[in-house]
Amino acid sequence: MLKETKLYFKYIKMHILSGLEYKGWWMMCIQTAFIVVTDPIAVVLMFLRFGGIGEWSMEDILLIYCLAVTSFGLAEVFCRGFDSFPWRMLRSGDFDRLLLRPRSLFTQVSASNFQMHRIPRPLTGMAAIIWLLIRLQVPSTPVNILVLALALFGGLLTYSGVFIMTSGIAFFTVKGLDWIFIFTNASYQVTKCPVEYMPKILWGVFTFFMPMLVISYYPAAFICGWNESAFAGFLALPAGFAFLGFSLLLWKVGVRRYKSAGS
Repeated sequence: MLKETKLYFKYIKMHILSGLEYKGWWMMCIQTAFIVVTDPIAVVLMFLRFGGIGEWSMEDILLIYCLAVTSFGLAEVFCRGFDSFPWRMLRSGDFDRLLLRPRSLFTQVSASNFQMHRIPRPLTGMAAIIWLLIRLQVPSTPVNILVLALALFGGLLTYSGVFIMTSGIAFFTVKGLDWIFIFTNASYQVTKCPVEYMPKILWGVFTFFMPMLVISYYPAAFICGWNESAFAGFLALPAGFAFLGFSLLLWKVGVRRYKSAGS
């Protein structure tokens, strides 16, 4: 495990050094940060115009949204290789080379792609979370900090699981899956809708299958003292591990099915 971790970060270091050679890397980072900041602007304008939705304030909705976006951003940074695996390795046949190397396939694929301009998304999200907690006057107790840390780490595992699940299914489809965006970009857009107004089918899918609400809404409900079970606030990490385990199972089934791109 230690050797694989060192190898992973060696890959990441090489990607960073390579990315710094591109003189416009900082402009791409600014572009990503701008997109992250302006994405929820419709929500902000709506609340500024109407004041609130029932008992929900603008800060409440944005906190849930930022937890989901930050988790997604962390997965994009640390597990981007699986997101681009179907077309970068599977369809091109480059996956064959990885099979010949005496190293973990998981490490090689996850670190095969790293984009510096993805880093501003989680950083901007974390800054927004801190600002919203101050606005909501949430005390920075050890328990609240622990719940937030578990939420972000569980979110990292969850969204990494989505990327891995996509790669596992790609062994059968031999191409990327557009509908998988329902569980990535579209999933954190769902958090802009208050849970009590959310269609039951969406609530069920994003709670019991892909636990996006478990890593965003329920931790926020715990630290803000909303009317939810305190136990649910601590479920982000085990839910993330469970979804990641399911995704890794699909990945292993796909790898065993793989017949190589060669003759």
